[in-house]
Amino acid sequence: MFSTAEMRRVVSGDAWVAAMLEVEAALARAEARDGIIPFEAAEAVVAACASVQPDVDALADATLAAANPAGPLVTALRAHSPAAAEHVHHGATSQDIVDSAMMLIARRGVALVLRDLDAAAAVCAHLADAHRETPMAARTLLQQAVPMSFGMKAATWLSLLCDARDRLSGLRFPVQLGGAAGTMSVLGYSGPAVSDALADELGLDMSPVPWHVNRTPVVDVAAAVGIAAGAFGKIALDVTLLAQPEVGEVRAGNGTSSAMPHKQNPSSAVAVQACARRAHALVPVFFGAMFSEHERATGAWQAEWESLSQLLELTSAAAASTRELLAGLEIDTDRMRANLEAPLPGLVMSEAVVTALATHVGRVDARAIIDGAVARSVEAHRPLRDVLLDTAEVSAVLSPAELDRALDPAASFGASSTLIDRALGRSRQARPGAEEEH
Repeated sequence: MFSTAEMRRVVSGDAWVAAMLEVEAALARAEARDGIIPFEAAEAVVAACASVQPDVDALADATLAAANPAGPLVTALRAHSPAAAEHVHHGATSQDIVDSAMMLIARRGVALVLRDLDAAAAVCAHLADAHRETPMAARTLLQQAVPMSFGMKAATWLSLLCDARDRLSGLRFPVQLGGAAGTMSVLGYSGPAVSDALADELGLDMSPVPWHVNRTPVVDVAAAVGIAAGAFGKIALDVTLLAQPEVGEVRAGNGTSSAMPHKQNPSSAVAVQACARRAHALVPVFFGAMFSEHERATGAWQAEWESLSQLLELTSAAAASTRELLAGLEIDTDRMRANLEAPLPGLVMSEAVVTALATHVGRVDARAIIDGAVARSVEAHRPLRDVLLDTAEVSAVLSPAELDRALDPAASFGASSTLIDRALGRSRQARPGAEEEH
């Protein structure tokens, strides 16, 4: 419920160890490219990184004493290959290895989230286009407001996902190499070139300056992933509310109750919301880590590692469940239209009638007249149209045909069709191949 099998593999302890070994091997190759260490030595380090099989449990125990996992891993690597020992980890500090590994983990994890986000966006795009003329009640403060189309609601979901996609796809994953205190003291003037070469080896972004205590890159990742989790959570909450039996405008999932045979719970939507809430609780950890003491943080940096793994797992699970939720969503257009007439036919169209009447008597007087008509409609439990036809100030200036046009929900969608087209255009632009979906 709180992860996916793919993301568990991406953020597992074994994956972190493998990523750190990947960085150590890439560092050796980068230093050989710049003549810092011999090519033969780099080959020995690369071979050692490929063949070492550290005991992850023992590494975990040693991490507690070292306050990071890179130091114990380097010790194990040197012990595994004495011939390469002198050139392992040359010029680096533990944070260089862990931070660069964290960027590899983050990049892979974000790619999984983006894949399921794009799939969910494709469904939203289809719903927006297919239901641009399907009337339903918009709801503000959980009360019926004015008519809208279900396509407009789906377009709003699509826009949320596009916002999240923009942030995720725009992330930078910079390499980290600064040495003991961020000055590249061992590598000297060759340090920046080695850092750039390391970025090239790992496929990470170059970093103009080491970011040991500038945690912006990690905060950017956490914030973007948190926004995606929020987008998934918003969609799931809307679906949950629309699927309530007393609303019944969509059906979502076949979750069962252990006690009540009649229930059909929106289980995927529930899972999404649980994941999103937990994900949002983790994001402040990364903002808190921005307060780093001098040139190396005492606990803030260390708080990021598992928090990032959990954040990626939760958001990946939310993305996968949102994809499943939307793909299986059943739309009850008849119920949507019927709900527009509840609790009394025409009430939800009161704003449109005010607008039609205002062209004859002014908006202030029109509002007062319709307020009175609405009150009488509710008190007598009569359709608003009947009350309006009996209201002299209305019937004197609006014909029954004009009144019917004002009371037609489909005539009150405003600029929805244009807005839907804009959302669809943005989505097609952001997702290659999306043009064929509509």
